[in-house]
Amino acid sequence: MAFLQTWRWYGPDDPVSLADIRQAGAQGVVTALHHVANGEVWPMEEIEKRKAQLERFDLTWSVVESLPIHEAIKLRSGAFERYLANYQQSMLNLAHCGVRTICYNFMPVLDWTRTDLAFQTPDGSLALRFDYTDLAVFDIYVLDRPNAKNSYPAETLSAAEIRHQEMTEQALEQLQRNILAGLPGSEEGYELDTFRSMLNNYQGVDAGTLTKNLQLFLEQIIPVAVEAGLKMAIHPDDPPFSLFGLPRIVSDANDLETLLSSVNNSANGLTFCSGSLGVIPHNDLVNIIERFADRIHFVHLRNVQREGAGSFHEANHLEGSTDMYELVKAFVQHKKETVPMRPDHGHQMLDDLGKQVNPGYSAIGRLRGLAELRGLEMGIAKTLTHD
Repeated sequence: MAFLQTWRWYGPDDPVSLADIRQAGAQGVVTALHHVANGEVWPMEEIEKRKAQLERFDLTWSVVESLPIHEAIKLRSGAFERYLANYQQSMLNLAHCGVRTICYNFMPVLDWTRTDLAFQTPDGSLALRFDYTDLAVFDIYVLDRPNAKNSYPAETLSAAEIRHQEMTEQALEQLQRNILAGLPGSEEGYELDTFRSMLNNYQGVDAGTLTKNLQLFLEQIIPVAVEAGLKMAIHPDDPPFSLFGLPRIVSDANDLETLLSSVNNSANGLTFCSGSLGVIPHNDLVNIIERFADRIHFVHLRNVQREGAGSFHEANHLEGSTDMYELVKAFVQHKKETVPMRPDHGHQMLDDLGKQVNPGYSAIGRLRGLAELRGLEMGIAKTLTHD
């Protein structure tokens, strides 16, 4: 089989319990020490404590998601050398405890971003959605970012002006919360003034500068990963285009080629996220798997329905704009080693509709996704074997 089936867990406060995960059929868990502040060292005793929590349910800690990178490292400013040393020490501590795959990202300021956390689909379930016009409304009329209008085409500006006029104060406040309040895994949320200040720190930082800073970061952590037997797996930008004037540099096949060749070692690898990469129509996801199979250390499988002009919503795992059959087939055919995979995001549905859940990370929607993906992989593997 190509995949080790895993499930993301946000720790003891996650509404989805480890018992639930075990019953869902996952073999491993993807988690992080979310209670440790960004930039601080992950203590070995806390790592071992988390491992023990999982092992009580016969689950293993398969992947760290994520080991956050402090903004000072991305900017190479302030106390970035101290934060870099802390990051390297956290890597060593994880390796010492036997956790050897680390997912991370290099997105400036914001992690994954959505404008609607409860978009109602035709069947009544709730999905995550990104609306490009709503983003422009927030950027121009709520955030009031200088020269924000220069970031959008004329048709988006016209649509945003009309939508802003139609939106109530309550709707605008909800939009702000959706974008800035902090989503699962993003570690931090922002107040509006704090967010403006964070954006100001990136004045003059273009894609070339951020790419160089990522290369310098890799040059300093990949030797540590090699020494410790770790696999580093960078997550693509989500969404894979500029937000609020911030550069995005891990968005398509060319970006992946650049970062992998900048430090050409197998420890420098990828988290293949079909949802993030699938937002861009020109990304040939099957080709990306074929080209970089030996550097893909972790897999997120989810589907998005592209709506045009940068907007999309999370579809069911076997539906949407990406042919999931062809993706799973490519992994079965081209991935020589078993790789951890988790069903990424899921619709809020059935009994979960009445519960307080982490957006995108309710139990039943991901259970459906894992079951569908497990069956798809088994069917493909058996068919190819018989052929």
